[in-house]
Amino acid sequence: MKKKLISVLLTATMAASLLVGCGGNGNSNASNNDTPSTTGDDANAGDDANAGDDANAGDDANAGDDANAGDDANAGDDANAGDATTLKWAIWDKDATPYWNALKEAYEDAHPGITIEMTDLGSTDYTTVLATELSGSGSDFDVVTIKDVPGYATLVSKNTLEPLDDYISDAGIDLSQYGGVDKQITVDGKLYELPFRNDFWVVFYNKDIFDNKGIAYPTNDMTFEQYQDLAKQVTDTTFGSQIYGAHYHTWRSAVQLFGVLDGKNSILDGNYDFFKPYYEMVLKQEDEQVCRNYADLSAEGLHYSAAFSGGDVAMMNMGSWFISTLISSLESGEYDKALCGNWGMVKYPHAEGVEAGSTLGTITGLAVTSVSDQKDAAFDFVEWVSGAEGAKVMAGTGNFPALMNDEVSDMISGMEGFPTDAESKEALNVSNLYLEAPYAENVSQINDILDTYHKSIMNREMTVDEGIAAMNDEVGKVLGK
Repeated sequence: MKKKLISVLLTATMAASLLVGCGGNGNSNASNNDTPSTTGDDANAGDDANAGDDANAGDDANAGDDANAGDDANAGDDANAGDATTLKWAIWDKDATPYWNALKEAYEDAHPGITIEMTDLGSTDYTTVLATELSGSGSDFDVVTIKDVPGYATLVSKNTLEPLDDYISDAGIDLSQYGGVDKQITVDGKLYELPFRNDFWVVFYNKDIFDNKGIAYPTNDMTFEQYQDLAKQVTDTTFGSQIYGAHYHTWRSAVQLFGVLDGKNSILDGNYDFFKPYYEMVLKQEDEQVCRNYADLSAEGLHYSAAFSGGDVAMMNMGSWFISTLISSLESGEYDKALCGNWGMVKYPHAEGVEAGSTLGTITGLAVTSVSDQKDAAFDFVEWVSGAEGAKVMAGTGNFPALMNDEVSDMISGMEGFPTDAESKEALNVSNLYLEAPYAENVSQINDILDTYHKSIMNREMTVDEGIAAMNDEVGKVLGK
């Protein structure tokens, strides 16, 4: 199993490195596009990412094929009992993304008589092409993959997706297994997709740096104050042997979105005063050489993976997609084990009073099209992929499913090359997941505005107060305030 996983990881990461310059496209957010396996989009937080939760709910909701054997049977009714059913599924980057075919084959094996026909629309303009296809009269897609929240908003606004609420109710699916993500993508009381892939943010750290300093490792329950103190403590500003206590990639997600972890604030609010303490924290760390300078990072185009693998970064906040990159790159020899081979990870730091394990994430989902004439069969596929069985397939390809349970967590933490310490395994358990970009009809406009002024603040072209005031003003216009 371990050899199979590491082989998949190597293949996915190498393919992605050819197709995607993670973080090099100037986007300030993280998203499913930069992820090693999704070659995708720089999905708004970069490589962005996503995590699942509530391990146990998965088993309840997906008692799976036993509880939903009826649905499997109904799927056949769509195409006359006994006849073969073909479901057409829109995806991107089939050859570079191992889980597409793995999900197809596993579902077909479990459902004789059902064929999943994939159509690769490419990653670059996936949502635009898909929206055009679905808006036309000749579309025959039954199931479509939702790449990110802005794309979801576009498809919902065009009435191209089928509301899933009745299907979810009839199937007895417990939505709490997705850790509250469903509430962040509900549109006017209706849900149009179910997540199947998730990446979430953690703190990666270099154990050797801490060992050499005689300083205790980061923990899974750090307040921001403790995190700042630790970063400063481990920093060494000696010329020629610098150690940076922290590293922040150039995406705005790496700074701004510390502020949404309390569950009270969102990028959709229109008032961004809550960003201020986190901008001040990072800019102060720059001044004290605790982290690299944003302007230098932008000018040099230094990728976060190169920063961490260089062996001079003690801690780095980044998405869970980086796990597979680290493992495969160390295995292949691309990364020097002497510099970064002894690594671990812990949960995101949090504000006082906020539950440990609260973090940011991105999701990839599946939806049923409104034009499909096989909606029951299509939903059965969506339910299976987003449930316990699909989660095991995802984990088997080295990717994080939206539904995390003990079995899936054990599969991921059991991969060859994954840290063996208990803290790193525990970091896989998320308590609260907040999407980098929750649903809103105008989320793309808001993202663009926040990106623009993030760059202005970090390049010190504007003060923190000036930049936030500009965000409030410009987004306020979009929201009609």
